[in-house]
Amino acid sequence: MRLFRICPPFRLRLWLLVLPCHLLLIGCLGGEGFTNSDGTAINKPLADLLKWRLGRRSPKPSVIDSSEAWRQLTPETSHYAVWVGHASFLIDNGDVTILTDPIFSSRASPVSWAGPQRLVEPAIPARELPPVDVVTISHNHYDHLDLPSLRVIQDLNPDCLFLVPLGDRLLLEQAGIRRVEEYDWWQERRVSRTLFTFTPTRHWSARGVFDRNQSRWGGWFMRAPDYALFHAGDTGYSQHDFTTIRARLGAPNTAFIPIGAYAPRWFMRAAHINPSEALQVARDLGAKRSLAMHWGTFMLTDEPVLEPAQKLALARQAAGYTENFFRVPALGGINWLMD
Repeated sequence: MRLFRICPPFRLRLWLLVLPCHLLLIGCLGGEGFTNSDGTAINKPLADLLKWRLGRRSPKPSVIDSSEAWRQLTPETSHYAVWVGHASFLIDNGDVTILTDPIFSSRASPVSWAGPQRLVEPAIPARELPPVDVVTISHNHYDHLDLPSLRVIQDLNPDCLFLVPLGDRLLLEQAGIRRVEEYDWWQERRVSRTLFTFTPTRHWSARGVFDRNQSRWGGWFMRAPDYALFHAGDTGYSQHDFTTIRARLGAPNTAFIPIGAYAPRWFMRAAHINPSEALQVARDLGAKRSLAMHWGTFMLTDEPVLEPAQKLALARQAAGYTENFFRVPALGGINWLMD
C-alpha cells in the first residue's frame, strides 16, 4: 500500500503503463557502455517510448498451436531441436544438450504482477526437461534472461554450465547460479566436443533504468564435429555482422532466427528484425535451414500475434524458397537436425 500513498493516481497509472516495457525494451538512462559492431548504440529517448506506448492499440491475444510430440523423445534420441517458446529451444546436437534463453515464467518482467504475460504455456514444463548440459544466454532483457527459470534449471541440473554475455556473470551469481562464465564477442568455450562462440548482433542491454548497455548482447554459434548451429538471440538487421559470422565461423547447418517484435518499425527497426529481414539474415549466414522464434509467446509490440509467421511465409514464397529453408516450427514439435 505504500506505493499508492506516495504516488498520485495519474502518476501511478503512467508508471504502471510505462515501467514494465521501459525495463524490457528501452533502458533510456545510464552511462556509456557497450556499442554495436559499427560503434553505434541504440538509445531511444524516453519521449519516443511515451509516444509509442500512449498511442498504441494493443493487438488482440491469439494462442498458437502446440504439440506433444516432444514426449516421444528418449534418452537415446539425438540431433533434434524443440521450440519451447519465445527464444527458448531445447537442443541435442549429438554431443551435449543445450537450452537457449530459457524463460518458463508467466511474465517477461522484473515483477510478477505486471508486464508482458505469456499467451501460451512452455511447450515442455521445466521439470520435464531432459538433463541439460549447457544454458546459453544472448542478452539480459527479461524475455531472454529469466532468473527464476535459471534457478529451477540449476536445481534440476547441478552441473549445468551457464554461458552469458560479458557483464552478466555477477547478476546470475547473486541469484545463486554457481557455474557461470561470461564471454565477449568472438571468445570461445569448448564443452565436450562442441565449440561455443559468442558473436556480434545488433541490439542493446538493460535490466533497469540506469544500466543501459553495461553488458554485451549477441548470438551463440555452436559447432560440433558433425553439425553447426547458430542462435541469433534478438537483433536488428546488420548485414556486416551476419556475413562476418559466416566468414569467420562458416555457415551453420541450422539457424534459429527471431521473426517477431518488430512493430512499429519507426521505433523497433534498430533492434528487431521483421520477417523479410529475418529471411535475409538466413541468406547472409548461408544457413542450410532456419527455424523461426521470438514470436507467439508474449505480446511485446504492436503487430498481430499471428502476423510474423504469415509474413515470413509470404517473404519466403516471394524469394522462391521452400518451407524447409526457413520454417516456423510447431511449439513442442521435434525438429530433426540431421537429414
